[in-house]
Amino acid sequence: MSDIISQYRISTAPYYRPVADEVELFQAAYSVRMPMMLKGPTGCGKTRFVEYMAYTLGKPLITVACNEDMTASDLVGRFLLDANGTRWQDGPLAIAARYGAICYLDEVVEARQDTTVVIHPLTDNRRVLPLEKKGELIRAHADFQLVISYNPGYQSLMKDLKQSTKQRFGALDFNYPAHDVETEIIAHETRVTVEVASKLVSIAERARNLKGHGLDEGISTRMLIYAGSLIVAGVDAKNACRVALVRPITDDPDMRDALDAAVMTFF
Repeated sequence: MSDIISQYRISTAPYYRPVADEVELFQAAYSVRMPMMLKGPTGCGKTRFVEYMAYTLGKPLITVACNEDMTASDLVGRFLLDANGTRWQDGPLAIAARYGAICYLDEVVEARQDTTVVIHPLTDNRRVLPLEKKGELIRAHADFQLVISYNPGYQSLMKDLKQSTKQRFGALDFNYPAHDVETEIIAHETRVTVEVASKLVSIAERARNLKGHGLDEGISTRMLIYAGSLIVAGVDAKNACRVALVRPITDDPDMRDALDAAVMTFF
């Protein structure tokens, strides 16, 4: 067991700057093993928050990046052939349930709905995971918790969680931090000056105001960290912003010009 689960332990404390009472609320949810849902835009800190909480709670963390090709077998496990014949290989959800890890399903709505229903028995009072192909019923370890995340901005009738799934979770809303807090985060993560970090945040705030008016998504905190890292590496600030902030989020020439103008305003 120790060999299997030890690789999922977070050895160093991840940096996370609380913005409200999300840490205390998550700790309370974990104390009663409530499944949790983190909702917020791309790159606003949901994954870092889960890593921070797993480290704080002293629990291993198994992260699954969900996608539309993911099957139930990818989550729970499958039989494999090797030189000795057929053997069963637990999937990440089965490992977490069996050994007591936090299982984090990132962007869960990207997975097919017939795949996500396998989590239902783990998210109510039963706390079990049936391995139908193997004929085994895993009773979740006392330390097991399920956490999912998704971006409500990408919701559609075709890509949303069923109510029967949503109502099994507690939920925390995430968003981009206030200007001063985000500035502090960028300065800490990249070692740029507070002045430069504040300028980067100001550019992001202008871009976020364009969401729904030509941009599908605004500039994320993660992208600001990329830009700051390039600046620290010696890249000119304007070029760093073009590479890390403007070019990744739009191919529209007019929108690029508008964002480049915002960069020129501050740098």
